[in-house]
Amino acid sequence: MKIGFLTSGGDCQGLNAALRGVAKTLFGAVPYVEIYGIHDGYAGLINCNWRKMEQHEFSGILREGGTILGTSRQPFKTIRNSDDNKDSKSPDKLTTMVRNYHRECFDALVILGGNGTHKTAHALSQSGINLVTLPKTIDNDLFGTDYSFGFDSAVSKAAYVLDTLHSTAASHGRIFVCELMGRKAGWVALHAGLAGGADVILLPEIPYSLDSVLEVIEKRNHSGKNFSIIAIAEGAIKKELVGHNRGERKAGDVSPGMQLVRDLEERLNQDVRLTIPGHFQRGGEPTPHDRVFCSRLGAMAGELVLQRQFGNMVALQGNTIGAVPLSEVAGKLRTIPLDNELLKQARLLGISLGD
Repeated sequence: MKIGFLTSGGDCQGLNAALRGVAKTLFGAVPYVEIYGIHDGYAGLINCNWRKMEQHEFSGILREGGTILGTSRQPFKTIRNSDDNKDSKSPDKLTTMVRNYHRECFDALVILGGNGTHKTAHALSQSGINLVTLPKTIDNDLFGTDYSFGFDSAVSKAAYVLDTLHSTAASHGRIFVCELMGRKAGWVALHAGLAGGADVILLPEIPYSLDSVLEVIEKRNHSGKNFSIIAIAEGAIKKELVGHNRGERKAGDVSPGMQLVRDLEERLNQDVRLTIPGHFQRGGEPTPHDRVFCSRLGAMAGELVLQRQFGNMVALQGNTIGAVPLSEVAGKLRTIPLDNELLKQARLLGISLGD
């Protein structure tokens, strides 16, 4: 068997642990298996940038962050365009990837990535490529699985930031706005906000009212708690802006966190500060939970390859690791349902969601 591995999209904790899980399963089950590492995501498949990997290269990477294969973003909306480095008459990127797959005589691909990665993987699968995918995104917004790997590690990092803000906020009587990752889904902000003791959690799924946020702060001040911690997802939006363009921010645009800081400063006679941990949330070692989760996903992915059950994503549903057809995953976003129990429980704990 000749299998190609690639990691695509943003990096996160657990990619190496998942690669290790697949490799150990394949090497342990098949006498003659060759694994090729495809470098820098789909770009490597387009540019024939890969190399044969030895078994020892998958040792010692269980706790290593990032990805030993490198990664890049290859937007799904451009895969029908010709290669950027070639003239317009050259084949489009999807056709080039399919051609290179067959020229190299790969038996299958194992692809690790998030939403955009899975849309491209589905297109490749429909083009006749044998492949299995694993759900990677810290945003936890990939449809078809209860959790994606990298999420637990990102929440751990974000909660740590919120934890450390408490002492300085209390010491100076400040309001801290902490902008966390999550442009379209607020899973990181919700979980980290609960774990980090935030007083207000603002999510893309629940447009917020500035007056509601101010009410929480004023109530805390009157009760003798002269500081507040606000966790805001980078995709959070004020109620009055609902229906306006919520696409990618342009250069120079103010982030939701900074806008909230400015709004609060106009209405309060209190020091308001912004903290944006940014890619800190993606970096470092995976948590023990993610290491176990990635190992389980990797083992199942290896089993699907061996059983030639292609066109599937490995997923966690309930307590079971299984396979979900890519047709049920690609192009679908997993946001927080408004009847989610965590939202109800956050309100019971006295946390404001800004509505």
